[in-house]
Amino acid sequence: MTSDQTSAPANGPTGGPTGAQNHEFAGPAPDPGPHRAPIRLILADDQPLIRTGLRVLIHDAPDITVVGEAGTGAEAVRLAAEHRPDVAVMDIRMPEMDGIEATRRITGAADTTRVVMLTTFDDDEYVYSALRAGASGFLVKDMALDSILDAVRVVASGDALIAPSVTRKLIAEFAVRPEPARPRGVDDSLLTGVTEREREVLTLVGRGLSNNEIAEQLYISAATAKAHVARLFTKLGARDRVQLVITAYEAGLVAPSR
Repeated sequence: MTSDQTSAPANGPTGGPTGAQNHEFAGPAPDPGPHRAPIRLILADDQPLIRTGLRVLIHDAPDITVVGEAGTGAEAVRLAAEHRPDVAVMDIRMPEMDGIEATRRITGAADTTRVVMLTTFDDDEYVYSALRAGASGFLVKDMALDSILDAVRVVASGDALIAPSVTRKLIAEFAVRPEPARPRGVDDSLLTGVTEREREVLTLVGRGLSNNEIAEQLYISAATAKAHVARLFTKLGARDRVQLVITAYEAGLVAPSR
């Protein structure tokens, strides 16, 4: 997936009819094919035009269906509890409850719902907080709409996804965050039960390596690398690779370039 910007269609986020503040949809889901249920999605953004544009786009995707819309963070939390969607597309800045707190509550209450955060350039300072709250993806609003759909599919499959520009902001955040309480060296308290080999794998995950690249670095098979990563998910209570990256940095296994 690339983050190249393209012009939105006339009925996309920058055009089209204004929707009501909150909607729930009870109609039949689009047919995703004979073997796979559609990805169930809620949209949370306080701008009706953004929600309308995304809904129009998703309407043409046979493998994704919108089950609800929210204009506030509190409403997003309610809809997530009611519908238990696969993915919630969440704006950061919303009234009543912001997207970060809504994400924290949704991911804390449901193991199955994953959150993709939508942000603008002005929201860069919230990247770290949103990922710590449990977000599995972080995208900028000016990305091509098709790229947003691809991101929903990636996150629904259990992977994490962050636009490259946001990844750079995340690493930069680690580089400048004051951490006076962090001990020098590795913080073993964050790695309870993790074996030496798993620490090696976690270090490489923190550096952004894929399973295949980890296998090459450690002279093991890709299947073995994948198994190590799966055990790290369980031992560290991580939802996805983004959370593993954060743990690798916070534990001191990886040091950001300064």
